[in-house]
Amino acid sequence: MTLPSFAAGRPLDVIGLGRLCIDLNANEIHRPMEETRTFTKYVGGSPANITIALARLGEKTGFIGRVSDDQHGRFITRYLEERGIDTSHVITDKSGSVTGLAFTEIKSPTDCSILMYRDNVADLKLEPGDIDAAYIGSAKALLVSGTALAASPSREAALKAIHVARECGTVVIFDIDYRPYTWTSREETGIYCSIAAAKSDVILGGREEFDLLDAVYETPHGDDRRTAERWLRESAGIVVVKRGGDGSTVYARDGRSWTGRTFPAQVVKTFGAGDAFAGAFIHGLLHGWDIERCQLFGSAAASIVVASHSCSDAMPTAEQIEDVIGRYANG
Repeated sequence: MTLPSFAAGRPLDVIGLGRLCIDLNANEIHRPMEETRTFTKYVGGSPANITIALARLGEKTGFIGRVSDDQHGRFITRYLEERGIDTSHVITDKSGSVTGLAFTEIKSPTDCSILMYRDNVADLKLEPGDIDAAYIGSAKALLVSGTALAASPSREAALKAIHVARECGTVVIFDIDYRPYTWTSREETGIYCSIAAAKSDVILGGREEFDLLDAVYETPHGDDRRTAERWLRESAGIVVVKRGGDGSTVYARDGRSWTGRTFPAQVVKTFGAGDAFAGAFIHGLLHGWDIERCQLFGSAAASIVVASHSCSDAMPTAEQIEDVIGRYANG
């Protein structure tokens, strides 16, 4: 099995790159958004959530991205700083861009949706010139969100960051993170995400997200093993296929695979689980855990976040995760 080999002695564990936005989660749950009057504001965006999850677990983290030159941008930057995340490469965009907004609708524990506003957003203004090779080389891993590939100049910046990471021995972790609001077509998504996936050491995605990449290569849809084998022939040593409430399966280059379990939860909403899983899973990889333990940790973290109103604020500590595992260890 080819597990990621993280360089020792670097000041940062993980640098996230990509979407920094605002989540506005419905307070009046179990009703459609048309009838929702109030929302609670949180920092959002998958790469932000995963980086926050890692910081909560004690990892030294940083972020590369752009925020709007307004109150929302300052709110995001301050939030990251308060959680110990290095923001020296979070740039205030001066072009008149805005912060992306994600309104969430919570009709029931299984019927949730997200309405995104993504026009002229600051995170997609990230430029290749914003990518600092020395900064990326100071981290053990670079986490790139697929949404960063949705438009230029962020697309070129993200691809440059991946190239730089490979050159300086920084592990590349790619979260497909498909959000249809930003892309012009599913075909475009599949093409550019495939380019990034081919250069990544660890790839995480939901089954539907991998289907987008499979379509580019005409790989049969829905076949997790064939999907994984496609990417394991490239640079990846690990491919993680997430299936929501059905858990995840991890595939390694030596042909082995592991199907993870899930944990009971009083589900409030469905979103955020994947980010919580990813943060806890990556935490395990950084500490050299076996895959089964990484999955267990990730699944327990996911169960905590789906039972909470927020995503970023709900990212758990290691003690909270271990408590869930301990309670259901024999389940």
